[in-house]
Amino acid sequence: MTKRLGEAPVRRAVVSGSTFEERIGYARAVVDGDWVHVSGTTGFDYATMTISGDVVEQAEQCLHNIATALAEAGCTFADVVRVRYLLPAREDFEPCWPVLRRAFGQVRPAATMMVCGLADERMRIEIEVYARRGAVATGAGPALRIEPVAGDAMVEEWRHVHNVIVPPAAMTPDEARERAGRNRLANAYLADVLVGCSTVRPPGGEERVATVIARTLPAYRGRGIGTALYEEGLAHARVLGAEAVETVVLAANADGLRFAGARGFAEKERYVLDGEHDEWVDLRLAAARPA
Repeated sequence: MTKRLGEAPVRRAVVSGSTFEERIGYARAVVDGDWVHVSGTTGFDYATMTISGDVVEQAEQCLHNIATALAEAGCTFADVVRVRYLLPAREDFEPCWPVLRRAFGQVRPAATMMVCGLADERMRIEIEVYARRGAVATGAGPALRIEPVAGDAMVEEWRHVHNVIVPPAAMTPDEARERAGRNRLANAYLADVLVGCSTVRPPGGEERVATVIARTLPAYRGRGIGTALYEEGLAHARVLGAEAVETVVLAANADGLRFAGARGFAEKERYVLDGEHDEWVDLRLAAARPA
């Protein structure tokens, strides 16, 4: 969800840099509450405003452009509920089927193909989609995957999410690799899109306190991703023998504090690290032992 009880739905525009958007006056996509409306998108490479003459290559570029817009809106092809395909020549449609099936074969959205003229004679296919940002679930199919970090590529993904969420504590690649050596790190993916990460610090001290931190990229919040990351991390802390669980949140992160409070964490301490200006909040799960 993209709103809280009593608040108006969030509406915002997503632009791609296409000169058509500026000249005509429209957005690549509009986020309206949980709905994402992606404009008819063609096979132009918006960085160079060039287009292939091959219809299959145009279809691939269409899907790339749409995937970029969906990601900025906080969703993926897995969230698409309806597709419209517009082509000037009906015989061009079937050659594109394998490309389209790779994007939508598991999702199976409602779809319509129409034969019509397009705005530029170089355009051989245009694709329009509607998506809904619903709650996600773990499991098979186009769902949320939480995977332990393994290898430099996944460490770099984890570092990206960490640095977006807590810029005052931004890590270098070496620092992230060191963190992976002493903590249990995990990444969350919606379909194949990176959407969050987590950290579990092993229990220590007389109280056997473990630290569980769940982070969700801002565009993907409100869909249950943080909850799934937290519950997975909490379960791992239990396996490690944690007698108590804490988390730490940047004080300026109001969403993070609300999230922790809703899961039973109570503020324990606020502090500013030596030589820094940002305030941090340590919170502890109210239960004496995770159960």
